Amino acid sequence: MALYDLLLHGGRVIDPAQGIDAPMDIAFEGGRVAALAKHIETGTATTVHDVSGKLITPGLIDMHTHVYWGGTSLGIDAEEFCRKSAVTTAIDTGSAGPGNFAGFRRHVIEPSRVRILAFLHVSHAGIFGFSNRIMVGESEELRLLDPVTAVEVINANQDLIVGVKIRLGRHASGQLGMTPFEYALQVAEATDLPMMVHIDEPPPSYKEVVNRLRPGDILTHCFRPFPNTPVGPGNRVLPEVIAARERGVYFDIGHGMGSFSFDVARTMLEQGFAPDTISSDIHELCINGPAFDQVTTLSKFLNLGMALTDVIAASTDNAARILGKKELGNLRVGSAGDAAVLDIDQGQFDFIDSVKQRLQGAERIVAAGAVVGGQWFV
Repeated sequence: MALYDLLLHGGRVIDPAQGIDAPMDIAFEGGRVAALAKHIETGTATTVHDVSGKLITPGLIDMHTHVYWGGTSLGIDAEEFCRKSAVTTAIDTGSAGPGNFAGFRRHVIEPSRVRILAFLHVSHAGIFGFSNRIMVGESEELRLLDPVTAVEVINANQDLIVGVKIRLGRHASGQLGMTPFEYALQVAEATDLPMMVHIDEPPPSYKEVVNRLRPGDILTHCFRPFPNTPVGPGNRVLPEVIAARERGVYFDIGHGMGSFSFDVARTMLEQGFAPDTISSDIHELCINGPAFDQVTTLSKFLNLGMALTDVIAASTDNAARILGKKELGNLRVGSAGDAAVLDIDQGQFDFIDSVKQRLQGAERIVAAGAVVGGQWFV
């Protein structure tokens, strides 16, 4: 009689949470990781996938996505995206607000085979005016900020909501500076949750934002291009950025349509400032470029010189720890039965950032499959 539902046999397991980088087999039973060993007999599993020559990692966590498909104009289909990118947990960051989270939960999150968690926007309807024809900064209209209902919705949905989202900058909040931040901060403090803060062009400045972030808060679009870049005079990392990291602020890439620069990334990496998490900020306006998907975003950092293990950690263990989700981001026995199956292609590959700069790379990470809840995700 089979002991396991599924066995991945013959792959190279990279699990940064456990310090593992070695040929190993992994078995799943009852939606959980059941065994991880150098060799597991194939006869012990109902279904066996030979993944020889491929990488097996914990299921990828994309820390910044927009997957409220049908409910917002920027939303993309979570399952389609995750299948192509070996993402098993998509973190939606502010697509929905307190006024429409119920629809997001019922019509998108609950039916989804992949896990979707959310940062709730303080704006009543979330990011409601973001398309190729209409672009309205939701944080610019203070009448739409709804902290009281946000607290109520968070308290009623603690199984899915992992934080509070606010978008700041000229495009998202006009000339209001840090005012919308104050609304989000009150919600975060009332619910004991972290904030994820979007930053675009000033106002406010990069310095103003990072100076206000608390331990455990997340700055997304952290390697954004000029203006409002983390690089200051003398091409040095801003001291305020270094101070923020030292007090426990996290830095997330959030590539997206206009929020990632190869030049800034090179400067930051050269000075020892790697991102805590690498995320795609995938949405309708960047899924066909320049972000494309999560594995393409990870590939860019691999070709910028980050070690493969560190790249994987930035989309697995690091993300899970920041979210406080110990059952995710690792392949320990008993953890969630999620895994990514990846190939690394060798060749000449052309990558593009948000300001149309190009990077020629020799390696590309591609999705070869995924396991979600202990079942092969097809």
